[in-house]
Amino acid sequence: MPQFNPKQLRQLQQNMARQFEQAQSDLASREVEGSAGGGAVVVRCSGQQRVTGVVIDPAVLEEGSEMVGDLIQAAVNDALERSRDLAAKSMEAILPPGMLPPGML
Repeated sequence: MPQFNPKQLRQLQQNMARQFEQAQSDLASREVEGSAGGGAVVVRCSGQQRVTGVVIDPAVLEEGSEMVGDLIQAAVNDALERSRDLAAKSMEAILPPGMLPPGML
């Protein structure tokens, strides 16, 4: 088994920390969209799972509040799923193979 030099381990840790910080910064500036009702409701979400915008087709508002609520919920869930996928792919590029927690991809 190879011996690890503590200095090399510390440098590796620092490099990974810098890469992680850069990935977090990149994710904060990236956006994905989720939609429902054939695009009647569109939700934008950052790579850090923050909702940044919601667009609702005015025609949907005539369908009633329950339908509008269902479409918003579906669009938000779609956007969050896409955001999680984006984050997982970003982290996959940093972590060694096999280190990504289950369910991240």
